Amino acid sequence: MNLLTLTFLFPLLGCLILSLGGSRLTLRGAATVGVVALGLAAAATTWVGLDFLERGSAARVVKLWTWIDVGDFQPTMGLLVDGLSITMLGVITGVGFLIHLFAAWYMRGETGVRRFYAYMNLFVFSMVLLVLGDNLLLLYLGWEGVGLCSYLLIGYYYQTSANGWAAFKAFLVTRIGDVLMAIGLFILFVELGTLDIQTLLARAPQVWARGDLMVELATLMLLGGALGKSAQLPLHTWLADAMAGPTPVSALIHAATMVTAGVYLIARMHGLFLLAPDVLTLVGWIGALTLLLAGCAALAQTDIKRVLAYSTMSQIGYMFLALGVGAFDAAIFHLMTHAFFKALLFLSAGSVIVSCHHEQDMRRLGGLWRKLPLAYAGFVVGGAALAALPLVTAGFYSKDEILWEALASGHIGLLLAGLVGALLTSLYTVRLIVGTFHGTPGSDHSRHADAGRGLVHGVPLVVLIVLSTLVGAWIHPPLDEVLPASPGAAQEVGRHALEIAAMLVAVGGVAVALWLFVWRRELVARLVALPEGARVWRLWHHAWGFDALYDVVLVKPFRGLVWLWRGDWINRLCNLVPWLARGLRWLLTRTQTGRLRHYAVSMTLGATVVLIFLALG
Repeated sequence: MNLLTLTFLFPLLGCLILSLGGSRLTLRGAATVGVVALGLAAAATTWVGLDFLERGSAARVVKLWTWIDVGDFQPTMGLLVDGLSITMLGVITGVGFLIHLFAAWYMRGETGVRRFYAYMNLFVFSMVLLVLGDNLLLLYLGWEGVGLCSYLLIGYYYQTSANGWAAFKAFLVTRIGDVLMAIGLFILFVELGTLDIQTLLARAPQVWARGDLMVELATLMLLGGALGKSAQLPLHTWLADAMAGPTPVSALIHAATMVTAGVYLIARMHGLFLLAPDVLTLVGWIGALTLLLAGCAALAQTDIKRVLAYSTMSQIGYMFLALGVGAFDAAIFHLMTHAFFKALLFLSAGSVIVSCHHEQDMRRLGGLWRKLPLAYAGFVVGGAALAALPLVTAGFYSKDEILWEALASGHIGLLLAGLVGALLTSLYTVRLIVGTFHGTPGSDHSRHADAGRGLVHGVPLVVLIVLSTLVGAWIHPPLDEVLPASPGAAQEVGRHALEIAAMLVAVGGVAVALWLFVWRRELVARLVALPEGARVWRLWHHAWGFDALYDVVLVKPFRGLVWLWRGDWINRLCNLVPWLARGLRWLLTRTQTGRLRHYAVSMTLGATVVLIFLALG
């Protein structure tokens, strides 16, 4: 058996064992199965990655079997192995294993641990299929699988109705993007006659000219799918509510893997997007707007997980910005480093939440830096990488590369948006750390916080702390033969000046944040107390009012139409069938009198009628 198949068979096997094991599995046994399944998948990925690098970076396809055979439509179950899929596979199984390990500590004492790990393993299986699929139909199968698992895990605590609605909202909003993506697949198949990824990328320039209407329409539909999964404007409203799930879920699905699926899709289909320059430019500006709006929203949140949720939107906005300027490799590089430091921040937040008896409001925390030293170290290192502090953090190198590509490609507006976004990132990151760990405790939960202990708690945090530093930036994804050269690859003029400017923005943002949230906290309080400041704070706290806008523009009109059409003629026409069935039932019940004389007469009459018809025939 090819070792590559083990990367998704191990998680699938873990899911089956957990699903069918039932009460025979103890809670500890369920955690062991879930963690070991991911550990074996990560080991298989390591072996496959080393073998790939030894053989060279040429792409190859591992054909397993023909999936569907209908006329000319013959998609195969094949696995595409190249630098991009190996990079994504390493992030999914490597970071996923650390998160599964941490979850064994986080989920202690919870009910339904078997269900939790079954869903998590199923998610990893679907995500691996998504990134390894050699055709868009198999990719779409994994795409829908991760959407289903996201719904199940967001609504894990389904006993609370708000959590169920959060899961439903995520499922519904992302489904809008999935429908658009499905339309894009239909267009590609009709126009190019295949859904095989390598064949598509080779055939598209032969069929379509640059800027052709059909290629722009197809890529626009694919972009719609990417916006839904990656929580970018205007399909971004679900991600903050998705924090209703357990914190390891937020770390795995809503920070490190699933929300980056849209970035992966656009990078994988880069040949199509390069033929649609207007759509590619739209990708960049959507990313720029998202990173700015989400950065402002993060500044006004009080829940530590919601701050990190809007931070995730913002950082994925940087990835879309990189894709929009044609720097596909820079987007994937930031995707990888972001998985390291954002998973670290979410797991550190999980450590705080459990240690403080599931308190996650910053106003009720504080004074924790001595009590929770490892979680504090995770927030400091992860926050430094998020704010892209220069030279020592992984985030600095990946974000600096994106800013340089924006400048090199001549997109000055996108560059300025990226710099402003970096300033906002420094502000809300320092506010998050200061509000959570410094000052005086805001409740009994923070006064009596109990630090997490044990290897399953400490090892994932320590490993992610190391990867969030310069060490993580040393990992260079093997993308040279997969993605085209970036605009900045052939020039260096102005690069050092931009690096200095980016350093000043990051460090200056931290200094301003310390001044505002440590030394002049009363100034911030006075500003928020002013009528204008209160309005801005409410606007940002409610994420610019998109939920209210969609409720007025979409939800209420839809519910109104449903109310108006509750008795429409189509419904009444469909009701004829049950009405006819009820009428016939009533007639038949009239014949059931219980009198033998009536039964004998009716049998005689019936036999007579039959004989008459036979005689006439």
